[in-house]
Amino acid sequence: MKRTFITAAAVLAFAATAHADELTDIQAQAKQLQQQNQALAKRLADLEKRQKAIEAQKAQPVASTANPVDSMAADLPYKAAVKARPPENEDLCWHGVCLYGNFDMGLSYVQHGNPFNAMAGGPQNYVVEKASNGSQFGVGANQMSTSFIGLRGKQEISDNLYAVFNLQTLFNPASGANANGIGAIVQNNGLGAAPQFQNVNSYGDSSKAGVMFNNVAYFGISSPTYGTFTMGRQSALSSDLVVNYDSLSGSNAWSAITFEGATGGGGDTENRIYDNSYEYRLNVGPVRLAAEAQLRNGGNSATGNAFEGDIGFDYMGFSMDFIGGKIYDALSVGTTLSAAQVALISPATCSLGCLSGVISDNTIFAVAAKYTIGQWKLYGGYEHIDYANPNNPLAPGAFAAGGYNVGIVNDAFYQTDRIMNIFWVGVKYAVTPTFDIMGAYYGYRQNNFLQSGVGATVLSNPTPAGVVGAVNPANVGCTSSAFAGCSGSMDMVSIALDWRFARHVDLYAGVSYSQKTGGLANGYNLTATNLNNAATYNTFNKVSNYDPGIGLRYQF
Repeated sequence: MKRTFITAAAVLAFAATAHADELTDIQAQAKQLQQQNQALAKRLADLEKRQKAIEAQKAQPVASTANPVDSMAADLPYKAAVKARPPENEDLCWHGVCLYGNFDMGLSYVQHGNPFNAMAGGPQNYVVEKASNGSQFGVGANQMSTSFIGLRGKQEISDNLYAVFNLQTLFNPASGANANGIGAIVQNNGLGAAPQFQNVNSYGDSSKAGVMFNNVAYFGISSPTYGTFTMGRQSALSSDLVVNYDSLSGSNAWSAITFEGATGGGGDTENRIYDNSYEYRLNVGPVRLAAEAQLRNGGNSATGNAFEGDIGFDYMGFSMDFIGGKIYDALSVGTTLSAAQVALISPATCSLGCLSGVISDNTIFAVAAKYTIGQWKLYGGYEHIDYANPNNPLAPGAFAAGGYNVGIVNDAFYQTDRIMNIFWVGVKYAVTPTFDIMGAYYGYRQNNFLQSGVGATVLSNPTPAGVVGAVNPANVGCTSSAFAGCSGSMDMVSIALDWRFARHVDLYAGVSYSQKTGGLANGYNLTATNLNNAATYNTFNKVSNYDPGIGLRYQF
C-alpha cells in the first residue's frame, strides 16, 4: 500500500512538472507571437504609409515623357515628371537612377529658309526669320521635338523624404553636336547681312549654348507632404506653362511658342532656362503653388535677377495656371554681326565669340488652361510682356551664356515700353489610343513703341553705322515694316499627325503656315516674287513661310 502511494505521488509530481513545462512553452510561444504580430503591424503600417505616398505622387500631373523642347530656345519641365513618377517604374533604371532620352529626325521642306545648321538644336528656320531666303529641302532634324539624353534620379533618404536630380542635354541627331543656338549665331558673324543672307545658314537666339548639360542640371529634395525644392539650372515657370498648355508642345517645326522661345522665356528666348536658380513647388489637394528665382552673377553679366510665381489647379479634367514674373537684364540677340561690326570690336572683348544684343527689364503675366473630355483635349493660353530699358545697363563685353560675350550692347532701345501680347489655342484628338491629330493657332501682337520726334539716334554701344534705336523721325504712327518699333503681328496655323506604332517609336507628319507683318517683319528681305531685292528690302510689309515635314521619333 505504501509503495502504491509513493508511486502515485511520483506520477502526480511528474505530471505537474510536465504541465509546468508546457505552460512555460505556451507562454514563450505566446510572447513570440505577440512580438511577431507587433513587427507585422509595424511593417503593415509602413507599407500602407509607403502606398499612400506613391499614390499621392502618381496623382500629381506629369509632363509628357517625350521631352518637348523648342528650336534654339526651349526646355521641357521634365523635372515635373522626375518629381512625380517613381524611377522604379522606368525601363532603364539602376538603384533609383534612370537613363532616358529621345531621338527625332526626318525630312522637311521650308519655303523660305537657309542651309541646315549642324550646331543648332532647331537646325532650320521653320518660322520665317530675318535670315530666311530661298527654299530648302533635306534633312529635318528635331521637327516634332528636340533630341536629348538625360539622367535623373529619385532616392529615399529618410522616411517619406527623397533626394532628386536631373541632368539633360539637347543635341542635333544629324551631326551629334550639343545644341548651341548662340554658337550658331556667332558662326555666321560677318558672313552677310540683308539683303545678302544667302551667305549664312540657319540661326536664331537660344537658351542653349553648347555646354555639357545645356538643358537642365539641378538637384534637390522632395516630399509628398511638404513639396519639392530644387537648385541649379532649370526651366523657368513660364517655360513650364508653355510646354504644358500647347497642343503641339515642343514641336520646333509647327509650334510658334516653341520655336519663338520668347513666350516661355518671359520676353527673351535666353531666359527659358534659368542659371543660378532656386525653385519650390507645393501641392495642396488640387491646388499647386510654385516660386522660382534666378540670382544674378554680379558685375557686367547678362544673367540678371529673375523672379516668377505660379498658382494652378486641376478639377474634373480641367487644368489652369496663372504666372507672373519680373526679369532683369534680359538679353535678346536678334541677328548676327555684320563685317563692319566684327571689325569694330576688339578681339579681347570676346572669349568664344561676340553677340549683338538688346538689354531689357521685362514684366510678364500669363494664364493658360486645358480641358480633357473623352478623346478630346482642348488648349489655350495668353501672355502679356512689357519690355523696358534696364535699370542696370550693361557695358560691351557683358558675359552671356556658354562663355560668349555681348560685344555690341543696346541698353536704350525701349524709349517707350514695348508691349507684346501672345495668345494661342489648340486641340488634340485621339483617333485611337496610338494615333493623334493635333492642330493649333498662334498669334503675336506688338504695339507701336517708337520714340516720337527723336530722329535716327544711335543708341548702341559701341556705335557702328546702321545700328539705331526704335525711333520715329516722322513723329507719326507706324504700321509698316520700316522700323522694328512699328506695330506688327505674327500668325501661325499648324496641323500634325502622330502614330505611335510601337512602344518606343512613332511616325509623325505635319505642316504650318506662318506670316509676319509690320514691325515684326522689319529687316526681312522677302517679297512674293523677288528675293534679295535691295529696293524692296526693309519696306515689304508682309513675309510668310510654310514647312511640310515627316519624321520618326524614338523615345526611351
